[in-house]
Amino acid sequence: MKLNTLEDLLVHELKDLYSAETQLVKALPKMAKAASHQELKAAFEGHLEQTEGHVERLTEIAEMLGKKLTGQTCKAMKGLVQEGADLISEGAEPAVRDAGLIGAAQRVEHYEIAGYGTARCLADQLGHSEVADLLEQTLEEEKDTDEKLSELATSGINAEASQE
Repeated sequence: MKLNTLEDLLVHELKDLYSAETQLVKALPKMAKAASHQELKAAFEGHLEQTEGHVERLTEIAEMLGKKLTGQTCKAMKGLVQEGADLISEGAEPAVRDAGLIGAAQRVEHYEIAGYGTARCLADQLGHSEVADLLEQTLEEEKDTDEKLSELATSGINAEASQE
């Protein structure tokens, strides 16, 4: 896809986000299964539901713009998901693995925050105010998830890991 216009760039960003979110729908159940701390497990399960909603929201945006978002692979998310899978397979002590899973999940959230922020700005610049509003809604949800992960880390998971 040639990126000749800002509209082309917006669609490119949306395709990247769609690929990233669909990859996460597959990865989050594995992260939840690998988590030993019940609150972390619940956070991953809750984020899975939220991520499925993000895919639906991106599909709605695609319909609004008359575009198709499939056919592109987000290589960055592919790498982040693989890093999480590698962490799971390394055989760490449960609390240490949980601390590592939080770090892996926060790297994912930070990537998504950057992507949704960029797409929202592009949509806003192009006058797609409804699209920008939907992207802003997802951006705020991603920020909230990142904050919840930080709270889990500081409320005991990392302290437990330091004891192992």
